[in-house]
Amino acid sequence: METKEQDKKSSMENIKRMQELIPILDDAAKAYYVDGIEKISNFEYDSLYDELEELEKKTGIVLSGSPTRKVGYEVMSELPKERHASPMLSLGKTKSIDELESFVGDKKALLSWKMDGLTIVLTYNNGELIKAVTRGNGEVGEIITQNARVFKNIPLSIEYKGELIVRGEAVIKYSDFNKINESIPDMQARYKNPRNLCSGSVRALNSEVTAGRNVYFYAFALVSADIDNHNSRDYEFTWLKQQGFTVVDYHLVDRMNIDSYVKQMESEVKTNEFPSDGLVLLFDDIEYGNSLGSTAKFPRNAIAFKWKDEIATTHLREIEWSASRTGLINPIAIFDEVELEGTTVERSSLHNVSYIKSLKLGIGDEIEVYKANMIIPQIAKNITKSGKFEIPSECPVCGESTRIDDTNGVEVLICPNMKCPAKHIKSFVHFAGRDAMNIDGFSEATAEKFIQERFIKHFHDIYHLDNHREKIVSMAGFGEKSYNNLIESVENSRTTELYHLIYGLGIAGIGVSNAKALCKIIDDPTDVLNLTEEELLNIDGFGKVLADSFTGYFADEDNRNEYIKLVNELNIVKPEKNVSDILAGKTFVITGSLNTYENRNALKEHIESLGGKVSGSVSGNTSYVINNDINSLTGKNKKAKELGIPIISEEDFREMVL
Repeated sequence: METKEQDKKSSMENIKRMQELIPILDDAAKAYYVDGIEKISNFEYDSLYDELEELEKKTGIVLSGSPTRKVGYEVMSELPKERHASPMLSLGKTKSIDELESFVGDKKALLSWKMDGLTIVLTYNNGELIKAVTRGNGEVGEIITQNARVFKNIPLSIEYKGELIVRGEAVIKYSDFNKINESIPDMQARYKNPRNLCSGSVRALNSEVTAGRNVYFYAFALVSADIDNHNSRDYEFTWLKQQGFTVVDYHLVDRMNIDSYVKQMESEVKTNEFPSDGLVLLFDDIEYGNSLGSTAKFPRNAIAFKWKDEIATTHLREIEWSASRTGLINPIAIFDEVELEGTTVERSSLHNVSYIKSLKLGIGDEIEVYKANMIIPQIAKNITKSGKFEIPSECPVCGESTRIDDTNGVEVLICPNMKCPAKHIKSFVHFAGRDAMNIDGFSEATAEKFIQERFIKHFHDIYHLDNHREKIVSMAGFGEKSYNNLIESVENSRTTELYHLIYGLGIAGIGVSNAKALCKIIDDPTDVLNLTEEELLNIDGFGKVLADSFTGYFADEDNRNEYIKLVNELNIVKPEKNVSDILAGKTFVITGSLNTYENRNALKEHIESLGGKVSGSVSGNTSYVINNDINSLTGKNKKAKELGIPIISEEDFREMVL
């Protein structure tokens, strides 16, 4: 009787645990695949998933909504939808090479990369691409035909004229991922990984966005085609190559050599140009593979392999909170150094408050860390689970009170102070920009680090970075050489013309031309503080909006004090007076590529130095359009011809002013 009671109690506890696991996994998967938010690590998700699967086997019970029986989530976008002819199932997985050897048995199989992107199904008819659909939730996908047409390597026409359906993975290479991220000024707006970028690019509502993202398609399955496939997946892959498709790299393996190929591919992971999260083993014998059928979720003709993560045990020493320009304060784990995958690791992202809570982290906890996909450091497990962590009540940059916001079910820490220096990273970068103070090496990443460390709070603090020499030299990404180069550039910027400073302040609407025009009526830099709206309106190019913006900026006492401090730091020189204003009264529009001048700004500065003006658009007030391709059919050339405005080359212009 007691044994029965114990079994009953154990069964109830198992069911209770299953009921706990399902919403955790469901919520994490939805956040990752639909909202692009990582609530828990892949390692933790896999562990919880395996635990649920084991409990289902043990109890013989599968609860409603279990992710072990789901294929995906409902598609959420404005793209048109289409139901797949047959469900696209996920693959069963293993981390054991022994299990791979057992799986392949006495057969041959294809061992290929499990690419980490977005699965796409392409349909061709009469040799032409007629449709492209995403995997979606496995049953219903999104039609992205126009976007697929601008992938870098998809054949739009093929030799085969029957109906062809091919399945593959859309991916963005690491090199393109890095370039795209570097082009996004806002560091918090950058993409976390190539998969997220690829998903957004493939499913963009404007195919122009997709075209600029360099999306590649790697075929991994011939779904249907009326050909003699010789009962071989290897033959099908070769045939797809002959039709112009890029096929995922693979090796034909058997039980005797699969181990060596797995190890070979493991060594290639870190240098691969595309993202992958494991391998796929697919039977070469098509009929045999099909005869195995499938479970409710997995086909039996293939299996996915993930390398066992190298795990190291260490201790959490600190949770560093990094304020960003979006107001988010992001947590970073600092732990005792460990060796992982051949490198020393001591930091990993903790993503958000919810993530920390899910791990029950506390300072001093014993934790296990690993590298996701052998690249990105993550916390795999918290052994101690003390939960003794404190959410900062003050912003680490400005010291103002913080708050916790709930974003899509995820708790994040926010700095609500609109004047927090961390929110003005871009203004510091603008101040240091080429047309402003021209401080070389003062990037957004550098500004963010210096603000975080409280080295700079105001513009004038840049001129006292030497007070923090030791700390800067020891910072990641810096050293003696980088520090010396930066300080040299800062010192060089002290001697400048006033318009560079005015422009660098970032006053709304005040561009380089406005700043130059304004400085023509200034004798002393301090006169700027007392300019009236009437005086500003008399300056060419100033209207009421710009005048109000300018006077409003200097009506703020903090801005006035900052300006005075900057003037005291600088050696403001007056520009050399022009010998001739031969272009006075003339307005130019510059278009097309240049041969002699470094860039358009250089030509613009030359025109302005001779009394002329430069406009961005052609109008009745335009005197000349400068375009080396005089006969081009661009919009500006057409407009100029309609208005009877002369179109001159760069050489024509040089002859005009010499």
